[in-house]
Amino acid sequence: MTDEMTTYQKLQYELSELILNTPKGTKLPSEPKLAEELGVSRATLREAMRTFEIQGLLKRQQGVGTFVVGPSQVIESGLEVLESIETQAEKIGLEVSMGAFDLKSIEANTENAARLNLEVGDPLIEVHRVILTDDAPVAYLVDLIPEQVLSPEVLATRFTGSILDLLIHIGEPPLSISKTEVSAIHAPSDVARALNIQRGDTLLLLKGVLYNEAGDPVDFSHSYFLPGYFRLHIVRKIGGVNS
Repeated sequence: MTDEMTTYQKLQYELSELILNTPKGTKLPSEPKLAEELGVSRATLREAMRTFEIQGLLKRQQGVGTFVVGPSQVIESGLEVLESIETQAEKIGLEVSMGAFDLKSIEANTENAARLNLEVGDPLIEVHRVILTDDAPVAYLVDLIPEQVLSPEVLATRFTGSILDLLIHIGEPPLSISKTEVSAIHAPSDVARALNIQRGDTLLLLKGVLYNEAGDPVDFSHSYFLPGYFRLHIVRKIGGVNS
């Protein structure tokens, strides 16, 4: 990753935080002033802001300025507890739905096999879907599941958007923990198309392996979140301090 790319990711994150913390209808500072405050050029700022205009979070009025439009609500979640987007949205009264959905059988490659404790070439079910709120895409989710965990038939008839919720509802296998890596990435072309953003825009990526109570991996997931709609945090204990 180049320094320039890192700077752009940081800029998009700072803009998403600015949008999340600014009341709707508020006019943002002028481009020269905002660019100066964020330490970037006006051209770089304008390019980053265009992403949030496409998402409907900012609205530019020619000759007047740029105003904060949304989002309608923000999904805020701690990373200490694993919950589906649907569960998180329900807690705040936000309606979400599943958009484009694709289900196919594949063979495990080297990374998938290592993550799921399988052999290369073992059968997997790959599930792709877009999560919508207010008819706008806010997340793109990919899960890789061994066929012995969930069959294509079960997924085709009982799946509504969350692999986690489906496994919890079925009750088999009993689940234990998830080990998750969190990073900011540049959107790959297929993910950008699904989320209606530009290729290379900044996304939050959570890559997680879900384990059953026996310690066996049952799901390898890639969750791509638009930062303007999600605020993720973690509560951490202070080392060396007795509770």
